[in-house]
Amino acid sequence: MNLIRIVIAEDDQQIAEIQKRFLERIEGFELVGIAHSLEDAEDLVDVMQPELLLLDIHFPTGTGLDLLRKLRARNSSVDVILVTAAKEVDSLREALHGGVFDYILKPLVFERLQETLDRYHQHLGKFQAMQTLGQRDVDTILPYSTTATSNDGLETRLPKGVDALTLEKVRSVFSTHSHALNAEEVGEYIGASRTTARRYLEFLVSNNELSAEVSYGSVGRPERKYKNI
Repeated sequence: MNLIRIVIAEDDQQIAEIQKRFLERIEGFELVGIAHSLEDAEDLVDVMQPELLLLDIHFPTGTGLDLLRKLRARNSSVDVILVTAAKEVDSLREALHGGVFDYILKPLVFERLQETLDRYHQHLGKFQAMQTLGQRDVDTILPYSTTATSNDGLETRLPKGVDALTLEKVRSVFSTHSHALNAEEVGEYIGASRTTARRYLEFLVSNNELSAEVSYGSVGRPERKYKNI
């Protein structure tokens, strides 16, 4: 997959710089512009045609939600992740109506941004892998799908941040590896970060599909490893 192009729209220059440095640490993404005003953000999206826009809500001349409405009204294909201090429920509701991919509250934490961008990368990969569309495909893409089939054939309700497709990838890792693996190793197998892999591993532990043990390395640092029960 080609690099995913991103524009940052943030009026606070220091916060925008933090976001820029965070993005530089995450593979698979290319920052193509930073806007400190809504007007500049609109122009950058029009000219650069990025796949993704990291958008704040509060600007001196309006709100990011105003820009979101404009983009949707003109059928812009850019996906939007809101990164904002706005904690009003109405703002979240309007953002969801505008079809945002995620809503991240400030202060921005690197692991939270990385987790979201990992999910977005997987989201695009699902579309590229599809030839035709079936209901199971829809259920793995839509963010409101909350069930998946466990190994015993029963439907299991999935928590937020755990999608069925990635869960099956993690299960497949342990179907071909009998020895214990840590989160970093599993992340490499499924093409995700250690943080993302750990979230799925802990879910499988809670679902009694995997067991976890603490291993001490040569320097005495404890490490959780996972294996089939």
